[in-house]
Amino acid sequence: MSPPATSPTAAAVPADGVPPPEPSGRGGVKARLATRAGLAVACVVLFGVLLVSVVVAIGMGSAVVSPGDTARLLWAALSGGEIDAGEVTTYQIIWQIRTPRVLLAALVGAGLSAVGVAIQALVRNALADPFVLGVSSGASVGAVAVTVTGGLAALGIYAVSVGAFIGALVASLLVYAASATRGGGLAPLRLVLTGVAMALGFQAVMSVIIYFAPDSEATSMVLYWTMGSFGAATWGALPVVAVAVLLGTAALHRYSRALDVLALGDETATSLGVSPDRHRKGLLVLASLITGVMVAVSGAISFVGLVMPHLVRMVVGATHARVLAVAPLVGAVFMVWVDLVSRTLVAPRELPLGVITALVGVPVFIALMRRKGYVFGGR
Repeated sequence: MSPPATSPTAAAVPADGVPPPEPSGRGGVKARLATRAGLAVACVVLFGVLLVSVVVAIGMGSAVVSPGDTARLLWAALSGGEIDAGEVTTYQIIWQIRTPRVLLAALVGAGLSAVGVAIQALVRNALADPFVLGVSSGASVGAVAVTVTGGLAALGIYAVSVGAFIGALVASLLVYAASATRGGGLAPLRLVLTGVAMALGFQAVMSVIIYFAPDSEATSMVLYWTMGSFGAATWGALPVVAVAVLLGTAALHRYSRALDVLALGDETATSLGVSPDRHRKGLLVLASLITGVMVAVSGAISFVGLVMPHLVRMVVGATHARVLAVAPLVGAVFMVWVDLVSRTLVAPRELPLGVITALVGVPVFIALMRRKGYVFGGR
């Protein structure tokens, strides 16, 4: 009789809670990435791919600009250089319209991937992500409520972001409270079912708010926040998102050792000196903050936070320090290309981002689950 399947992380973490280097996979990829040098090289390569993707995406659209000209115009904008009079219109398209949109796509992709990694570990469920657990739906309700009612007007341009954060935090607390057992633990199946139910409930609340809204733009608004779009990207929105995503991802990386231990279960975590409740509450607040800020500017985008962590684990292993170093870069590259497809495939119309991420994410996720020997730790 074969032994029961267990998480590779659980099998690999010794008594001190420090996972050793994982065995190599096919071609020794995991063995090479298990070293700091190999991981650093992988991150540098992915960052280079991200830069190339950003330049290509900025140049693509109704008016196509070659990568060389795009890079030259971007350098002129950054360095204060001069451009020809005939390039003023192209420069404005590149710098004022496309650049903030592509950068926002990269930031949101990185943030969704990082938050997905953290949520899957802290609730010990491979199906968990901000969308499935209702966090994105709660943030959408907060953002829509602030937009429709004009609430939090005193906060100015940050009102929608604060509303989305409050909605995301409330959703997280409700899901956590409803899923907790009498002993205070979390049952993975109960949590997923509760999250799905909460997500549907928040979507219903959002629909009611939109239905009674006096503004005729309500229909387009609900489409924006339920399916995602970067069409409203501006330079003014980038700083808040950049700070939330970059600092939030760095904070999650500092939690990587705790995430390794939390993935083993509460009893094991407690025996290793890690307080599950304290870390889980802190991670939920942090995940809600990052998710709320992203939803405020892009709407709710599904499958990115669900699929990207699994893809990365298959390559770099289950240790969260490595996963959190690679997953944001992979998510950023993916979202840049998703946004490019959304605005060029049926131009001049624009496809909602959620349509493309679902069309890509569903078959990829099913293929991952059917992969022989694949479990949550990522073989």
